Amino acid sequence: MSKKSERQYSRILKRRKQEIRRRLKRKQWEDQESPMFKGRNIHYEVAEKGRAINCGGIGVIHQMVQRCGLVEEINAKLRLLKVHVPYHESDHVLNIAYNILVGGMRMEDIELNRSNEGYLNAVGAQRIPDPTTAGDFTRRFTPEDIGKLMECINTVRSRVWKEGRKEKLKEALLDVDGTIAGTYGECKRGMNLSHKGIWGYAPLIVSLANTKEVLYLENRPGNVASHEGSVKWIDRAIELVKPHAEGICMRGDTDFSLTGNFDRWSESVNFVFGMDARGVLVKCAEELPKEAWKVRVRKPKYTVKTQQRQKPEKRKEEVVKEKG
Repeated sequence: MSKKSERQYSRILKRRKQEIRRRLKRKQWEDQESPMFKGRNIHYEVAEKGRAINCGGIGVIHQMVQRCGLVEEINAKLRLLKVHVPYHESDHVLNIAYNILVGGMRMEDIELNRSNEGYLNAVGAQRIPDPTTAGDFTRRFTPEDIGKLMECINTVRSRVWKEGRKEKLKEALLDVDGTIAGTYGECKRGMNLSHKGIWGYAPLIVSLANTKEVLYLENRPGNVASHEGSVKWIDRAIELVKPHAEGICMRGDTDFSLTGNFDRWSESVNFVFGMDARGVLVKCAEELPKEAWKVRVRKPKYTVKTQQRQKPEKRKEEVVKEKG
């Protein structure tokens, strides 16, 4: 895109924003005789050359992926195909990732993108893998291959951090937690019943809270404890972030209070984990002087400029009392 085009588009967008602000500007309305939703004489035209898509930003995303070197990194380190007829490993990975970015919920939704000429032009592809081919590709993965793919992404992520930031993070916040990913499938291998009665999986997620980036993820059956197998992923996340931050603080709930690793972790990072109220800890807390305690005051997320609304009465509680 030329600089002239950039300036032209900027002016168009600025003008449209000003128009919508004027249109939505607050004013004192009078009683209206007709509804606000009125009919108009709309004409639909089909352009001969232009193509419109509902995910216009996908082209920019793909340019970013190419410029940061993710395509080359995946094709160099992830070897799952003997021949590339016609797709490479990066084509399959991006096909699945882009399907989610444009609003797809399942593999079958790839067919919508595959039959959309505007989408194909946006990613510069003559064709993309169909849902069946994409599913066959995912079945080629072993746990080691998934680890390689995450390392490919993190290698590029480190490069982006290094080139994109003028200075290191003062404190990198690493969050570790398990979550529940429910599924309606009945034939999926590895799924199980969670403690909440949900059929599915219990993936472990290690993320960088500063930027909300997921650094490592491991899928596990739904009945697995949150902390199971988490130590190796925490260690890898620390090594990944350490060159780009002045300090690191790990955070997690009581499940991740893995005391056997505290001495080792404390040599390089800080951590804040919840602890179960065991007798020994309760006794230690009670023996502390009052001066050692202070009330934590959290800053409000925003300042309320209006008066607080009066809460309605709880009707449900009255009905329960009436029913006895």
